[in-house]
Amino acid sequence: MKKIYSIVLAGTLVLMGLSSCIEQIDPQANKLGDDKIVSAEQASNAPGSFDNFVTGLTNSLAGSFIYSGDDHDPYDFGYSSFYLARDVMGNDIALDWDGDWYEVWYTCHYALGPQYAMCQFPLTYFFGWIKNCNNVIGMYKESPSPMKESGAGIAYCMRALFYLDAVQMWGESTYAKNPDGLTVPKRSDDNATVTNMPRMTYKEAFEFILSDLNQAEALLKNYTRQDVYTPNINVVYGLKARVYLLMEKWEDAEKYAKLAQSGYSMMTNEEYTDRANAFNTPNESWIMGLTFKSTDPNITENDGDGSWGTHMIAEVQPSGMGYAANYGSPKRIDAHLFSTIPATDIRKGCYIDPAVDELEGDELVAALSKYSDVPEQLVASGASTTAGVLGCYQLKFRPKDGEHINQYKAWTVAVPMMRFEEMKLIEIEAAGMQDEGRGKQLLEEFAKVRDPQFVYGEHERESYYNGTTGGFRNEVWWQRRVELWGEGFATYDIKRLQKGIIRSYAGTNHVKDYRWNVETVPQWMTLCFVQSESNYNKDLVQNPIPTHEVGDDPEYVW
Repeated sequence: MKKIYSIVLAGTLVLMGLSSCIEQIDPQANKLGDDKIVSAEQASNAPGSFDNFVTGLTNSLAGSFIYSGDDHDPYDFGYSSFYLARDVMGNDIALDWDGDWYEVWYTCHYALGPQYAMCQFPLTYFFGWIKNCNNVIGMYKESPSPMKESGAGIAYCMRALFYLDAVQMWGESTYAKNPDGLTVPKRSDDNATVTNMPRMTYKEAFEFILSDLNQAEALLKNYTRQDVYTPNINVVYGLKARVYLLMEKWEDAEKYAKLAQSGYSMMTNEEYTDRANAFNTPNESWIMGLTFKSTDPNITENDGDGSWGTHMIAEVQPSGMGYAANYGSPKRIDAHLFSTIPATDIRKGCYIDPAVDELEGDELVAALSKYSDVPEQLVASGASTTAGVLGCYQLKFRPKDGEHINQYKAWTVAVPMMRFEEMKLIEIEAAGMQDEGRGKQLLEEFAKVRDPQFVYGEHERESYYNGTTGGFRNEVWWQRRVELWGEGFATYDIKRLQKGIIRSYAGTNHVKDYRWNVETVPQWMTLCFVQSESNYNKDLVQNPIPTHEVGDDPEYVW
């Protein structure tokens, strides 16, 4: 059991020797387990296996300790773990203390460097997932048939999803800034060798991704899925919208964002703030999601403390389990971002106002009742933190069916991967970059659903060292930061918009010694490739080892 933060970074994330590095964290090794990653030969010879392998493409998104195995590392729970790893690199999520399981990414720790196991973590997942997609695509190409078309379409779609994430995580710049900038090596079904595989440029990567999405579009056009956990044609369109947003091809971004929205609608405010089902159960806005099941190792083993729920759900107290609820490691919204959300915006109610920390006893319980059905549990949760306060606690992600006692039920939640609202905001940004007046009108219509008193222009000043963008795009960016908080887009947008970060300011809730203000995109947001990757692949150009300042920066004045 891991009831407290037990990684002492200087001790356990030790520098590996060359031989052990290759043996233990080989990025080409089968680390997804027999049921998660398979060889082409296994795929070819197993009778009736095609459908099972297709199902595995999405089943492996959550539920198993794919990287750490029996070690049960609490961040090892699949695709949604990378939401947190990415988002804490910026300023919108404040950790409560510098011993959180996501400390490595929050503090730009040296363990992000190429000689450390933590650097291998995302590579294991993303290139393992890509290999699985390659196997399915290879099986389809060997013996194409109408019965396999939807499965192949799912594989092409998922491979595009994984590569699009990888490009943004390892890419050294952006397409808009430098189309010839380096991204990631291409490992496709017809490119099995890894010894001489240079990194694709942005142009090459997006051409490859769009080719996969074109294949997926053709194969899934008549496919009807059984649930939101499998991609369909809307997901294909949504991924195209994301690609064209990054390429700043505004007309195409708008077109595909609108296509992705077809058949879906904006989440109601009641759904957004529902205490039993908010952001744990698919609704009409979810275009795609993933889910944790009651039989998943992430839930059944180690008291469920290696799951999304343990980090993101604070309302499970009597069980005594959970990093957010009981172990003093909640994820808080950045205090400044919280302060910019008007009181009339329903999304503000997803985060506890720091004013409650001035209250005690019955007054405190009464104040917390405005946020939760179990205010006494929140009092205990706040007391477990180093700061001993509840201000800026996030309650956006709720326990399943309002379960507050049994974590095995509370944490069997679904997590969104693509929502109507994200697509609407892409449409709005793309429209505004063609015609700012039209974009402004669309933005006001969107924002007034969440805040009837929304006033355009309130957030233009939220420039975060402005970079190359401002005005209208800052307004859209602010809506993305608030609407999509905790859903994995924060650092993607910082890199895309070429922003800096601000953690040091009067009233900050960021951890002391990591209150940095950086005027450009922080270097640590571009991941390194693990050393064994470059040992195998002689054509790989490594990214710079992440560095950071020492100590807190002077307070920024807004």
